[in-house]
Amino acid sequence: MRYLLDTHAVIWILDDSPRLPSGMSKIIRHRENSIYLSSVSLWEIAIKTGAGKLKMRFTFDELLDEVKNSIMIYLPIQDEHLRRLITLPFLHKDPFDRLLISTACAENLTIITADADIHRYNVPWIWHP
Repeated sequence: MRYLLDTHAVIWILDDSPRLPSGMSKIIRHRENSIYLSSVSLWEIAIKTGAGKLKMRFTFDELLDEVKNSIMIYLPIQDEHLRRLITLPFLHKDPFDRLLISTACAENLTIITADADIHRYNVPWIWHP
C-alpha cells in the first residue's frame, strides 16, 4: 500500500510519541508499504515552530536529518497537486490539510491521519488504534 503521512503523524513518528497508535506504527514500519512525506508537512512544521506554536524534542535541522535517514519517501509539491487543490470543497480552511488532501488525490495515496476534518473529504484515509 501507499500512504501519505499527515503532519501530526510525522511528528509523532519522529518523536516516538505514545500518541501514535501501535496499529499505525505497524503499518508505517511494514516493509511492503510505501510511506510518503509531503514537503507541505515540512513547511507546516517550519512555520509553526518558527511562530512558537509547535514544540518538539528535536530541532528542525535534526528533523530534516531524521527524514533523510528514514523510510519516508519525500514528495515535493507538484503542479497536479495544485490543480486538484482548486477543485476541493471548502469543508475547512486549513491550507496545509487541503494541500495534503489534494496531494493524496493526485498521487492515489491513503492519508494516515487522526484529523476529523480530513475524514470529511472524499479521500482515502486510515487510522488504527
